[in-house]
Amino acid sequence: MDNENNSLVKLTWFDRIFKPQVITLENGHSTIRRRSRAPLILALLVLAVVLSLRMTGFHLSVIANNFSKLVDLLVKIFHPKWSFFSKVTGPLVDTVKMSVLGTVIGCVIGLPVAVLASTNICKNRVVVSVLRFILAMIRTLPTLVIALVCALVFGLGTFAGTLAISVFTFGIVAKMLYESIETIDMGPFEAMEAMGANKFQAFWSACVPQILPVYLSHSLYCFEMNVRASAILGYVGAGGLGITINERIGWRDYEGLGMVLLALFVVVVAIEFFSEYLRGKLS
Repeated sequence: MDNENNSLVKLTWFDRIFKPQVITLENGHSTIRRRSRAPLILALLVLAVVLSLRMTGFHLSVIANNFSKLVDLLVKIFHPKWSFFSKVTGPLVDTVKMSVLGTVIGCVIGLPVAVLASTNICKNRVVVSVLRFILAMIRTLPTLVIALVCALVFGLGTFAGTLAISVFTFGIVAKMLYESIETIDMGPFEAMEAMGANKFQAFWSACVPQILPVYLSHSLYCFEMNVRASAILGYVGAGGLGITINERIGWRDYEGLGMVLLALFVVVVAIEFFSEYLRGKLS
């Protein structure tokens, strides 16, 4: 009987190359023990690392030889120039304003799109497929690329940075939200429709209370990311701290750079603590 069962076992390509081991038990019956895939996975991983090292030209000796330069640079950065703080506040405020406005715009636009991209709310497969394709395209573009395009179209400054953050936030929030909408309990929604409510009324009364905490949590998470991302948008002319960071690096003013990074660090930590507090209230 065991031999018949063993013959019915579906063999994979791995089993055909690395033949399973036939083990005879004490009672005279036999069973099959498949070979472990761990050695093959480990070998492929080692091969991938070796090929990557050769293709990228990575050498530990280069890091060791330049480690002293890294230490000197970090020493200067960790001794910030406090007198430079007055020149940091303006770009820092611009960075926060870009993040706030971009997050609000992206989250507001992302909510209805997420609803239409949810298969349990929108039954039109064409609409769902088109919206999900657009969201996938947006998420493949880095924020810097979006900011560069916006700067070329709308000119340099914080307006381009705000638009870039809005597009990035829209793609992330809509994606995360429609996945959350597809996991909610549809019983109340169907009950509201059975009572004569239209889809909007049913969704507003039955689904919004379920997704609102998740939606706000996603929005806060994107706001945290946007504060960090908007700090480098100035490299492509989108305003904010990126311009100041680029200038300090270009002038080799690492003490001034340390002041910029310290101010950004304090703001990001404060925002993360505030967001964590709000998410705790929402949960």
